Amino acid sequence: MKDLKQYMNGKWIESSNLEKIEIINPATREVIARAPKGSREETEEAIKIAKRTFESGRWSDQSPQERAVVLLQIADILQENMDVLTDLEVQNNGKTKREAQSDAEEAANTFRYYAGLLTMPNGQAYEASKDMQTLIVKEPMGVAGLIVPWNFPLLMSVWKIAPALAAGNSILLKPAEITPMTAVKLFELIDQTDLPKGAANLVMGTGPVVGQTIAESEDVDMVSFTGSTGVGRQIMQAATGNMKKVSLELGGKSPNIIFDDADLETAIDYALFGIFMGSGQVCSSGSRILVQEEIYDTFVEKYVEKAKGIRVGPGNDERSQMGAIVSEKHFESILDYIRIGKEEGATLALGGHRMEKDGLDKGLFIEPTVFTHVTSDMRIVREEIFGPVVTIQKFKDEEEAIKIANDSEYGLAGAVFSKDQNKAIRVIKKVRAGITWVNAYHLTTIQAPWGGYKQSGIGRSLGTYGLDEYQEIKQININLDPKPIHWFE
Repeated sequence: MKDLKQYMNGKWIESSNLEKIEIINPATREVIARAPKGSREETEEAIKIAKRTFESGRWSDQSPQERAVVLLQIADILQENMDVLTDLEVQNNGKTKREAQSDAEEAANTFRYYAGLLTMPNGQAYEASKDMQTLIVKEPMGVAGLIVPWNFPLLMSVWKIAPALAAGNSILLKPAEITPMTAVKLFELIDQTDLPKGAANLVMGTGPVVGQTIAESEDVDMVSFTGSTGVGRQIMQAATGNMKKVSLELGGKSPNIIFDDADLETAIDYALFGIFMGSGQVCSSGSRILVQEEIYDTFVEKYVEKAKGIRVGPGNDERSQMGAIVSEKHFESILDYIRIGKEEGATLALGGHRMEKDGLDKGLFIEPTVFTHVTSDMRIVREEIFGPVVTIQKFKDEEEAIKIANDSEYGLAGAVFSKDQNKAIRVIKKVRAGITWVNAYHLTTIQAPWGGYKQSGIGRSLGTYGLDEYQEIKQININLDPKPIHWFE
């Protein structure tokens, strides 16, 4: 069993807190490592290291081209260790090997994307007046505190680290306390590149201690958090001390609208992928399927039949199509929501139970679960379950579909399925969400911004917008004809 260590200033060190967090493989519930339960004091020390490194200019003062070279080094070493990263993600998170491998590949590509973006022209210049030239430049924020969730431990880390470093910041990463394995490996690999020591630091521990210290610290210039809306509110409140910039990617309860003229096979295929990929533990999951009443019964019948065929099992089994639930606590929360759904009067059309056959009783596996005949006031329709549980709701026409879709405190994602492109675009433009699709679901690119409306967050990851999140914008005004202004004469 491996005892994990903190990474500060280019050194692996033991935590000052001797208490450990047991890291489990959710497919077997076996302890695979022990992580440090970081203290407030060592978190503050890591922040000081990041600040000193930033102020030294050893990374922040490097040219964009020089930083791009280092980002490409990181991308290459991730590529070389793809299999190791994939296996660690499967063991620690419980996702299937196919999903973990896709995450690892995108992680390497994200570093490549931001390396390329750094070499592109940036900023503005214009004549403010005859004698005044104005330059708009972008500068690093300073110290960026990065707090990532447990559902995409590697990829979410990279979505934050790559643009933060590209912008010239120094960083402090806090992985989710139950899934730190790939973050540790990532920093082991970064340590082998030319990134200056102290520019990237890793502190493991709990949210109330490590996360809170990062959010409160006056030496942290911005905090980027991905996780629940409730914790996001706490981050915002803690960040008010020094008015630091806050970037939040939070919860979702995303609608997937299926019209009666949709290609049924395609709609069903994507609607399955939209919720059961990642065992439903994806913030953008299409957890609310809205189906036009004319095809509702047919859709439900075919959807349930296809969902029955999903192979659930350990992520290291190549045959598995859906993996384990990440932790015992979250496993029980999902089962509790299934119980609530039945008590609310929804029809349990499929699943709803723990899987125990074929050795799955050793792990945390839940059947693909489908509720039908639901109403918008039910908790299973309104609250984020974050598991393999989907509701299928009926609507009459465009107007009602849009009304139901937007009847949520969240606004992260959404989709429309229809052969009528005009109708599909008309409806998707009315859906209040930041990530949307027409006749598809979950397919995204690194180049496009990621984030939501309403209580699904503030700010954007990825694309040029993701780099902007980690930069300050400055205007420089140059007087081309300096002479007395005679204002007070």
